[in-house]
Amino acid sequence: MINLKTYKGFWLSCFIAIGMFSCVPTKNIREVNKSTPKQYKNAANDTTNTAKIPWKHFFKDPHLIALIDTALTNNQELNIMLQKIGIAQNNIKAKKGEYLPFVNFFAAADLDKVGEYTRDGAVEQNLNIREDEAFPEPLTNYTIGLSASWELDIWKKLRNEKKAAVLEYLASVEGKNFMVTQLISEIASAYYELMALDNQLTIIEQNLNIQQNALKMVKLQKQAARTTQLAVSRFEADVYKNQSNKYNIQQKIIETENLINYLVGRYPQPVTRGSDTFLEQQINPVLTGIPSQLLTQRPDIKQAELELEASKLNVKIARANFYPSVGISAGVGFEAFKPKFLTHTPESLAYSLVGDMVAPLINRNTIKAAYSTANNKQLETIFDYEKTILNAFIEVSNHLSKVENLKESYRLKESQVNSLTKAIDLSIRLFKSARAEYTEVLLTQREALDSKMEIIETKKDQLIANIQLYQSLGGGWN
Repeated sequence: MINLKTYKGFWLSCFIAIGMFSCVPTKNIREVNKSTPKQYKNAANDTTNTAKIPWKHFFKDPHLIALIDTALTNNQELNIMLQKIGIAQNNIKAKKGEYLPFVNFFAAADLDKVGEYTRDGAVEQNLNIREDEAFPEPLTNYTIGLSASWELDIWKKLRNEKKAAVLEYLASVEGKNFMVTQLISEIASAYYELMALDNQLTIIEQNLNIQQNALKMVKLQKQAARTTQLAVSRFEADVYKNQSNKYNIQQKIIETENLINYLVGRYPQPVTRGSDTFLEQQINPVLTGIPSQLLTQRPDIKQAELELEASKLNVKIARANFYPSVGISAGVGFEAFKPKFLTHTPESLAYSLVGDMVAPLINRNTIKAAYSTANNKQLETIFDYEKTILNAFIEVSNHLSKVENLKESYRLKESQVNSLTKAIDLSIRLFKSARAEYTEVLLTQREALDSKMEIIETKKDQLIANIQLYQSLGGGWN
């Protein structure tokens, strides 16, 4: 029979404890600053944003698209991140189960022999179970039944832990999305680097043919006493220099190919590319939209925001530790000293019902420290969120300016290359007719080679800057 006075006393104790712990410490944390400038410098105040375009539509090169597709399946770092997402998802299930009742099945058998000169021993010696049936010695005991325990989540501590786990899971998904944008950017940048190296190698080989022909001409002129050995040696030195540069570029091509293979998640092999059309690559304009779109488009900003929300819940969880925890445990089953008696009811029936309340009273330093740590971490995530927004805006501004400046630089270098290419033929004709010195021919060839190498480098920088602008706006993960 349930004793109502006992339960009244239990709940009265609960209310007293709640009153004692109602004055727990609190700390005010400032609100996060989400403000951004209204528009980018020298950019139209238009919400049209290239970042919303899927990466398969942003890139046009089928070889590059195939590489990215393979990397999104095989890249080891990305697959490691996917496993972390799986771990975060499992954590949600674990946290959800903590605020539900735990029910266990149990079965036990034990053997007990007490001393005769003890209270229990004296009782056993004089106790007969039934007529002509003595108390068994040693005493065996068999138990079978169900037990249940449940912590009443009256302060929403367990529910907040589950919500925090959900936010951490969503943050890990955004972290994966940010990794995807970085991976795509790295592969595309390395791909265009490889194409640029191919074109530089072609330019060096073409220049070597010109220089070797010029060397033959100078040797013939020396035989005709129209020039000196000094001119021959200078031309030979330039040939050797470019031959050396050729091997350097070949090594860079191997290393860049291997970098792409590593990102794609495969062993070294040739990378298919269309380097012949490198200088004809179209650079489509990237529309930046407005800065506030970064908050919803960039995965790293969304990740920081979710982590901030999780940190707020962690503060509530830490604060709930100051309050008493209330639990209920119960059990029901059968217990007897012989297995044959287990089915005899109600004699072998055993049950229990316990309600308990546990509250920290003295030496709460650990709880206070945990609460202070949770507040500090929340403030840390606020600064991290604001830093991520600031960094995103600066990245877009830098890449936007770089795209515009490289566009003008490429236009001027095209004019430079055209002028110096014409100057090579002119200098050789003048040298043949003894109207120019060999140094003028050498200088013109060097300048023409440098300008051709530079325009390829500028074209590569243009393509990579466009990719980086697309990534910094938050494009590439969708």
